[in-house]
Amino acid sequence: MDRDSSEADRQLAGLLAAARRRLGLSVAFLSRVGDTTRTVEHADSALPGFRAGWSGPREGSHCAAVLEGRLPRLVRDAREHPEAVRLQPADLPQIRSHVSVPLVLGDGTVYGTFCAFGVLSDPEVQPHHLAVVEVLAEAAALVIEPQVLREREEAAIAHRLAPVLGGSGPTVVLQPIVDLRTGTRAGAEALSRFPVEWDCTPDVVFADAHGIGQGDRLELLALERAAALLDEVSGYVSMNVSAQTLLTPQCAELLARLPLHRIVLELSEHEQVQDYASLSAALTPLRAAGMRLAIDDVGAGFSSLRHIVVTNPDVLKMDRSIVSGLDTDPILAKLAQSLVEFAHSFDICVIAEGVETVAEQTVLQGLGVDGGQGWLFGRPAPADLLVDEGTRLTAPAPFPAAVG
Repeated sequence: MDRDSSEADRQLAGLLAAARRRLGLSVAFLSRVGDTTRTVEHADSALPGFRAGWSGPREGSHCAAVLEGRLPRLVRDAREHPEAVRLQPADLPQIRSHVSVPLVLGDGTVYGTFCAFGVLSDPEVQPHHLAVVEVLAEAAALVIEPQVLREREEAAIAHRLAPVLGGSGPTVVLQPIVDLRTGTRAGAEALSRFPVEWDCTPDVVFADAHGIGQGDRLELLALERAAALLDEVSGYVSMNVSAQTLLTPQCAELLARLPLHRIVLELSEHEQVQDYASLSAALTPLRAAGMRLAIDDVGAGFSSLRHIVVTNPDVLKMDRSIVSGLDTDPILAKLAQSLVEFAHSFDICVIAEGVETVAEQTVLQGLGVDGGQGWLFGRPAPADLLVDEGTRLTAPAPFPAAVG
């Protein structure tokens, strides 16, 4: 249970306790009423036979009867209402007083009911008690609404992703990565693409998938699609994976089947790593077998130093936020230079992302950046459109053999 849910539960428990205290009744509860079922989600009860978690058909409940107008919101003595008599639960003492108020969300949707009832030994409710419960119900609706919105969003994400998760995964395209010294394509990055009508960038789609517990599956499908392209292109293929997915047995099994000497595995600088020891244990045999490790998006934030130091990568991918405009911005150029000097002092290759102009390319060459990736060298495209030669370039810095 996350912190938000725990806090919401605490607040709802307080509202139900307040209802019981103000009305002097044995039970206060909150129910969720659907098209066919009714579930008691929260309860403050002095009756051992009534507790949260009970679920039953919508038909036959006091809650539905109130929502449908078959019972008034306030019933002072249930024995005087034929409908209430008919709905008396067989496993509970005789209900005397009953107050039930619809829980209405901000968009007008009826979520369920906020209720309180008493048995014959409890005092009879009074008309002003209805106003008390109405106020408490409004407060409860405010507490519940964020969770309901999350549930709706997660359901929409699950529905949207279902065809991709149930099929062969996302479409995977390749973007060339060139040696800035020679202009020859050294490899390519595999990039996932999703239906344009989703209007979501790939990083958002993967984050959404992780949010509903399907992120590992989506990443593994993307890795499978990327791996299938190894037979279609020359050079290495750079594949993206989160630390979370990398630590799954399924990912280890997949990578073990691949020609690791042709794979660069990219971990994002932004990806939070909870357990570096486990990450290192997972990477060690893969790197021993020839796989190389890249840290993606370097320079986009300030969390990368530990990421780099602990993982000891083979490649740093300079984020486009540094690359874009560095030909006219001396501060960006100095940042790029510092990154190159740092990386090369540890024999780490530097690849600049988002290179779009010849002027940017020229500055990067002069700074000793090893590789380049961006629209200047080619946009992401199907594997059969990938060419092996880029525009011939010249630069004094050699492209490290480790990624050539």
